[in-house]
Amino acid sequence: MFSSGRNRTQAESFSKHRAGKSTSKKNRSFRDSMSTKKVEKMAQQASPASAQTSPTVGGAIITLCIGREQRLFAAHEDVLCHSPFFQSLCRDQFFQSTSKRIDLPDEEPEIFSSLLEYLYKGDYYPRLEFDKRRNSWNLEDAANGRGTAESTVYHASVNGPILKDTVIYCAAEKYGLEELKRLALRKQGLQSGIQCSTILTSARYAYANTPENDAKLRSHYLALIIRSRSTFKRSGTMQNEMENGGKLFFDLFVAMVNHMDDLAAKSPK
Repeated sequence: MFSSGRNRTQAESFSKHRAGKSTSKKNRSFRDSMSTKKVEKMAQQASPASAQTSPTVGGAIITLCIGREQRLFAAHEDVLCHSPFFQSLCRDQFFQSTSKRIDLPDEEPEIFSSLLEYLYKGDYYPRLEFDKRRNSWNLEDAANGRGTAESTVYHASVNGPILKDTVIYCAAEKYGLEELKRLALRKQGLQSGIQCSTILTSARYAYANTPENDAKLRSHYLALIIRSRSTFKRSGTMQNEMENGGKLFFDLFVAMVNHMDDLAAKSPK
């Protein structure tokens, strides 16, 4: 399952293919800030999937100022209001305001771009595709490496790469989009080629940005580390992270003990 590299970077990687940012812009219709004209065109070309997430496409166009760089996006109020978070903002703030603008300085533009893509189209790049021949789901462009290369994004809060689907899951939690949470978790399960250090950083981010009663994403990371324990055991990053401690590693200890108990119960006496 894992490559046997000649150095630590290879030894701590989940395959020979390292995940990173893609230089390709193909199929990234929401990567650049959306102007009013782009939003109007998107409304005309909305797919059937978008009808499920946004019953009506119309109403006022709202400007959104995203991130430290203050990148500007535009979206229909009706589309944004599919999210309880934005619905509350629009109701409380905009009914009495002529300037329809939302400022989200802590949001990452690339993540918000994917969130808007989901609200309009019902999915975000790389999209899920069903392989009829194999009767399985895959990520778009996975065969040529582009989908896998889009698995991580730079996040200012950790000053480094982090799994994109994890950040989207946490954003969906914040904005009240349960279907997007399920989609992001399913996509993350299809990713491969992720370094141990990125997985641990992403796991810490997941713990910091999800409530304790939302165990799905946290359990995903615990199960991933347990399944890949031989690789993590050799990881210097894992050692450093465990020395720093935190609830993640207490949960991991409990999960490992439960795993060993299950194995003991199944073994013949």
